[in-house]
Amino acid sequence: MSLLDKINEHFTNSIQTKINTADMLTGKISYAAEILIACFLDGKKILTCGNGGSCGDAQHFSSELLNRYSQERPALPAIALTADTPTITAIANDYSYQEVFSKQIEALGQAGDVLFAITTSGNSINILNAVQVAHSKGMKIIALTGKSGGDLVGVLNPNNDCEIRVPSDVTAYIQESHITIIHCLCELIDYQLFS
Repeated sequence: MSLLDKINEHFTNSIQTKINTADMLTGKISYAAEILIACFLDGKKILTCGNGGSCGDAQHFSSELLNRYSQERPALPAIALTADTPTITAIANDYSYQEVFSKQIEALGQAGDVLFAITTSGNSINILNAVQVAHSKGMKIIALTGKSGGDLVGVLNPNNDCEIRVPSDVTAYIQESHITIIHCLCELIDYQLFS
């Protein structure tokens, strides 16, 4: 297979994953947007977290909310739990990496806030711990996942939380769909609150 063939294959597979996601998950994405919009209308905030590429996506979403997405509008309250390097390294050093998000939620999370957690596998222990602490604080969870949803499925509350599980087993295609979902949520928030 040539390099051009590999490029076409990647784009085709990525696009097909996004088509499958749109076919299967528009209702979940709409529900997530409703949760986020209600959070902002109630004067609450979004806390975002993830590891690796999902860390980048968590920070991307937070920055789109704090700054702007595509139109001029007031800043929206969002905190990326992945961005405070001294805090993250202190928690990882003094306790464990498994608590880098949950300890921040202990301090910053309040009832009515939303935890926006991103994990392609659903098995990241620091995400699982974050969800459990967020629940104890009276927060709702929006989780972007993929594959089988992993262990996260067992700790989410099916009545209050929203899992958006990309229908793929390929991490790269899951992440590429996650960023599309994030941009879609930004567009829905802007449309509902500021159009």
